[in-house]
Amino acid sequence: MSYVVLARKWRPQSFQDLIGQEHVSTTIGNAIAQNRVAHAFLFTGVRGVGKTTSARILAKALNCANGPTATPCQVCPQCTEITIGADVDVQEIDGASYNGIDQVRDLQSSLPYRPARDRFKIYIVDEVHMLSVPAWNAFLKTLEEPPPHVKFIFATTEVHKVPVTILSRCQRYDFKMITAQMIAGRLRYVLDQEGVGAEDPAIAAIAREAAGSMRDAMSLLDQVIAWVGPGGEKLTAEGVARVLGVADRVVLHRLAEAVLDGNAGEAVRIVGDLAREGYDLPHVARDFLSHLRDLVIAKVSDNPAPLLDLADEEIGDVKALAARSSVDDLTRLHQGFSKSFDDVVRSGQPRAALEMTLVRLARRPPLLPVDELLRRLGDLERRLGGSGGGGPPGGAGAPQNRGPAPGGGGGQSPGGGGGPAPGGQRRQYGGAGATNEAAPSAPIEPPPAPVTPPPAPAPITAKAAVFVAPTPAPAPAPAVFTAPAAPANAPAFAAPPSARPATPLAQPTSTAPAGRPNVSGGIPASQFIAPTNQQAPRRPSAPPPPAFMTKPDAAPPPSLRPSFNFNVEAWRGVLDRVRPLNGNLAVTLELVGVLHFTADRVELTYEAHEFHVIDLVTEASARDTLGAALRAHFGRAPELVFSTTTAKSGTISQVLSAEKKAKLDAQRRGVAEHPLVAAAIELLGAELRDVKLSADAEG
Repeated sequence: MSYVVLARKWRPQSFQDLIGQEHVSTTIGNAIAQNRVAHAFLFTGVRGVGKTTSARILAKALNCANGPTATPCQVCPQCTEITIGADVDVQEIDGASYNGIDQVRDLQSSLPYRPARDRFKIYIVDEVHMLSVPAWNAFLKTLEEPPPHVKFIFATTEVHKVPVTILSRCQRYDFKMITAQMIAGRLRYVLDQEGVGAEDPAIAAIAREAAGSMRDAMSLLDQVIAWVGPGGEKLTAEGVARVLGVADRVVLHRLAEAVLDGNAGEAVRIVGDLAREGYDLPHVARDFLSHLRDLVIAKVSDNPAPLLDLADEEIGDVKALAARSSVDDLTRLHQGFSKSFDDVVRSGQPRAALEMTLVRLARRPPLLPVDELLRRLGDLERRLGGSGGGGPPGGAGAPQNRGPAPGGGGGQSPGGGGGPAPGGQRRQYGGAGATNEAAPSAPIEPPPAPVTPPPAPAPITAKAAVFVAPTPAPAPAPAVFTAPAAPANAPAFAAPPSARPATPLAQPTSTAPAGRPNVSGGIPASQFIAPTNQQAPRRPSAPPPPAFMTKPDAAPPPSLRPSFNFNVEAWRGVLDRVRPLNGNLAVTLELVGVLHFTADRVELTYEAHEFHVIDLVTEASARDTLGAALRAHFGRAPELVFSTTTAKSGTISQVLSAEKKAKLDAQRRGVAEHPLVAAAIELLGAELRDVKLSADAEG
């Protein structure tokens, strides 16, 4: 007699033997006991979880000589013939080959006839999702109202391919994946019946590899039993791992230990050993990801045993390893490896991809708690707000006696033990008068001791600080750009360092905050001094309040606006009158240029290709609306002229763009120059990426 594989030999023959599908067996058993058996069933689930087996058990339960009963006798002719597939009244059909409309019609022609011997004619259709659309359509009416002696049982692994019209005519039962503990228990029972010894880790490895499928577990068990041979040796975890080509749990544990300890060399060596022994490295990566998950579960759960598909001794090892690290570090490892898992699986060089991933995780920087960062920032803020080395708020421009910082050596970073700041500069923070020390040639700072400092320049008004880039002597004079249409009382531009007299600097007359455009008619000299390539411009000695605490100026300085020959605010007023009447027209008029704007004549211009402007501003209703707004503004109707141009200028959109750019520049300078921001950048190694205007500032 030929050998029968374990999956067939130990196939469940009753609902009591069905493992992991109690919700199905209980429901069907109660339906049989109450005589509420449906005419059509749909069993769905992954491979090897008992769909076809349950269909056979249901057929026996309905046709048993002692039935219908939920516990068939297994000895009557009906039960024995259904078990071996020889009952003429119970037909098993393969949906993959029996999927055409002609086969369905043949089946329908046999339905009216009574069963030859059994109580019901039962049709079990496996892989029913393979039926064609015409076959399904032919099935609809028959499936909804079959003869009373006919039962249909459909089984499929892809229920989403079954038409909803079929689903609505069947009782659907979803078969679950079987847990590793249940599979291991069934494997232990089969091994005891077969007289084969096995270690618990070996059985657990087979159960994990089955991935929820009992049939797969039986097939793997057949394979490893054949590897043991006739000598009667026990199944070991190492032998199972070698036969199945999967990494032993001990190897995964050692690999996780190496990564947790930061031993990248050991992790790479373990991967090399696995590769030389011929293990499937993408499979190893999948198992290692599962092992990292087990470590996290063991760390966060008080009783992880029910949540882990592991043997008792393996659970102890996992808990001991998880106790050596924090939850945050373990979750970071799992997240980092899961993001690289797909790269390992899809890579043409899986070994290299796995090794580089493990090296990166092993060399991960230590986590710094947020509480610690907040504590450091709090200490820094207290030092900046106190009197530890800073001058009075009003004397930021005066020379200061820079002694050692309270937290460490003078000129060091606030941490007390760091080296000089990057770029050869030494930074000191100590209150409102904190400054950045650069080269000793800076014009407003005295040379370092013991050189006798020159006479100190007069303090510069903090509200209009001038930035001067230090230039090594001799050097050509920096380029000076003249601001257009500056008022007569605008502050004089700063001279180059080489040509500046020793007398105190002239006090600017503007009252605009430092670092902002001078809306009184001029622009701070710092915007016209070209910095040299040797050294970046200095920060102001008295930083203004941060821009996020103050609202930026409402409009850009005149020098930053486009040069217009008309009253911009008056044209804005006209658009404000148009907007409630015709919003589209107002938006379009923001894009046209204004060549002439007086009470006698208003001339607007647009480019010849702007068809949307042509269509809108030349309409009679649009011209009437604009004319009414101009009449209300001037008190009379001016001549309204439209013309085309190749270089349009003088639009309100240009004004809005210039205003927004000026606000954004002012706000960015204010943020960058604030001492807290500068200190955070220095202490945390941060970078100022972007600054956005608030809704109030944009309005």
